Amino acid sequence: METHFLSSSLLLHSRAMRPETLALGWAVAATLVLQALTTAKCTSQNLHGKARVFKDLSAQELKAVRRFLWSQEELRLEPSRTPTVAKNSVFLIEMLLPKKQNILRFLNKGGRPPVREARAVIFFGAQEHPNVTEFAVGPLPWPYYMRELPPRPGHRTTWTSRPITWAESVLLGQTLQKTTKPLHQFFLNTTGFSFQDCDSRCLTFTDVAPRGLASGERRSWFILQRSVEGYFLHPTGLELLIDHRSTDPQDWKVEQVWYNGKLYQSPEELARKYEEGQVDVVVLEDLPPKGQGGESTQEPPLFSSYKPRGEFPTPTTVNGPRQVQPQGPRYKLEGNTVHYGGWSFSFRLRSSSGLQILNVHFNCEHIAYEVSVQEAVALYGGHTPAGMQTNYIDVGWGLGSVTHELAPGIDCPDTATFLDALHYYDADDPVRYPRALCVFEMPTGVPLRRHFNSNFSGGFNFYAGLPGQVLVLRTTSTVYNYDYIWDFIFYHNGVLEAKMHATGYIHATFYTPEGLHYGTRLHTHLLGNMHTHLVHYRIDLDVAGTKNSFQTLQMKLENITNPWSPRHHLVQSTLKQMSYHRERQAAFRFGQTLPKYLLFTSPKENRWHHKRSYRLQIHSMADQVLPLGWQQERAVTWARYPLAVTKYRESEVCSSSIYNQNDPWDPPVVFEEFLHNNENIENENRPPRVCTSGQQEEALISSPTGARFANSANDRKSICSSLLPG
Repeated sequence: METHFLSSSLLLHSRAMRPETLALGWAVAATLVLQALTTAKCTSQNLHGKARVFKDLSAQELKAVRRFLWSQEELRLEPSRTPTVAKNSVFLIEMLLPKKQNILRFLNKGGRPPVREARAVIFFGAQEHPNVTEFAVGPLPWPYYMRELPPRPGHRTTWTSRPITWAESVLLGQTLQKTTKPLHQFFLNTTGFSFQDCDSRCLTFTDVAPRGLASGERRSWFILQRSVEGYFLHPTGLELLIDHRSTDPQDWKVEQVWYNGKLYQSPEELARKYEEGQVDVVVLEDLPPKGQGGESTQEPPLFSSYKPRGEFPTPTTVNGPRQVQPQGPRYKLEGNTVHYGGWSFSFRLRSSSGLQILNVHFNCEHIAYEVSVQEAVALYGGHTPAGMQTNYIDVGWGLGSVTHELAPGIDCPDTATFLDALHYYDADDPVRYPRALCVFEMPTGVPLRRHFNSNFSGGFNFYAGLPGQVLVLRTTSTVYNYDYIWDFIFYHNGVLEAKMHATGYIHATFYTPEGLHYGTRLHTHLLGNMHTHLVHYRIDLDVAGTKNSFQTLQMKLENITNPWSPRHHLVQSTLKQMSYHRERQAAFRFGQTLPKYLLFTSPKENRWHHKRSYRLQIHSMADQVLPLGWQQERAVTWARYPLAVTKYRESEVCSSSIYNQNDPWDPPVVFEEFLHNNENIENENRPPRVCTSGQQEEALISSPTGARFANSANDRKSICSSLLPG
């Protein structure tokens, strides 16, 4: 069976032309016109009305789950926002995706849809032995049962591995206020800000993770900052280590204090030595109170502000190019399903980990069951304790739930379709995030294909071209200071691209001369720390069916006798094909040469007896960032591999978890274990996992005037993976 990846008609205009008529020739020359594909058949059979199986929980369903859980008296639930850790509370409710085989049976054969269930995460802090337990709750929309969802065999979810909640963060702020009272005058003299009676000149904090040095600990370093716009860029030079493992905040205590390169045992010791003149003090430049920087014409904006400043070569009063859709959108949105040209796919925004596209078809052919964001990490180096301790694993910070509003004309074109999202994450009711996603078509600025056929006499025979246009599904994750922009991009020739842009504020620390080994000085007292972003994707390809194999093609040179001149030799490229039968064979470590062509093939062939396939292309500068087996590296073992191909298992659908951040030494999900059984992957359902990255030193993106370094621009900081028809 022949695979048609693009349906188009070619209108040709052939004429031998004189040079002076060339301009007219361009106007009437041939063009490639993209034909709308008739997808009604596959839509009615597989998609229309059935895509709800992938749909995120509605507000009514989320509330129904909450009511059911609260009706279970043995759970003894309290509101999430109750300001205590010693309580039982619901932390997360999200859709629990049914088993893949049940979904495919429903999509392909019809019948009753799989039971709709929710995943509920409950923190049991009011127990003798506090714990975290997950439940499946169903059936929706009228639940009447719950069953425990156990962790993977041989693993456990520890109480100290739970994410930080709003309530715990409030209590930590109160602890900082209380424990730093001896430093009140010190803060006023060195920063002009304080925790006590501060009004508009208050201090704030950033906490970093992992929280400790071993499993079972919950000891966090805190960077104290001045609370002004862009406070991420205003460290005071003081960092504190707080042990907050106990469920009673009265037991929380400051274990160490770091100030301007020196360690102290307590705030009291620092305050005493400051009074005695034994502290190397740095007095920070004065700042306007919060909310007043740059509001008057005389007061220049803070360097950390997003307010425009400096000279702009392009007049700011002249608008840039804008997109228009003269005849309206060419895509169709049906609930959580998108149709565009030959493409159709469903999507969901998983609160725990982020955007997923599901049941992806092109020209009525099944391409992928799932392409999804699994994890994003940022691994830092630094001279301060917080700088050297920071290894952010962002699913532990609510990567999928911090999907804030997108601005038309900036985050997405004005012509985009905007969609709201619902999250039940560290809250007592579903929270609606307006305009959390957008769908739009845009020109690429480059023809998808073109050819100018010259007649070599000053004219041409024909010109043919197809304008480059793509569909984009976009959302963002603002994980504290950093903003990730997540795109899935669909091309008319069957190419699918997953792409991430990194922007937002940088994670910065206090400048010391020793810090220059770990970053670049950005301001008087500010260091931009070197760090590496890593992103992990799961790509469950089902090319023309679920029985696929993994093959590679590598180019090599051959030196052969010239058949038409035996006295000579010629060197030319040839293709070397290799098949992979086991998971370990198809797990490529960093340091290994990754073959150029990565093919996922179906047993079915086209009319030329080539196996139908899709090619994976990875655009990344990733490399090994932590030694194998080194302490918290166990939480991100997927980062050992730019590509790992595994057999599909329901117990291996996620590469990370919301708990890996705060217990990276003994995490409940260890990707490396997915490869231990070294299963057969030939003619099997085997989703590849892709690690992509970008390494950054933030100062390298600053302009000579310093006008842009307050935030991390995304002009060149994007990483992506592409799927191309083979």
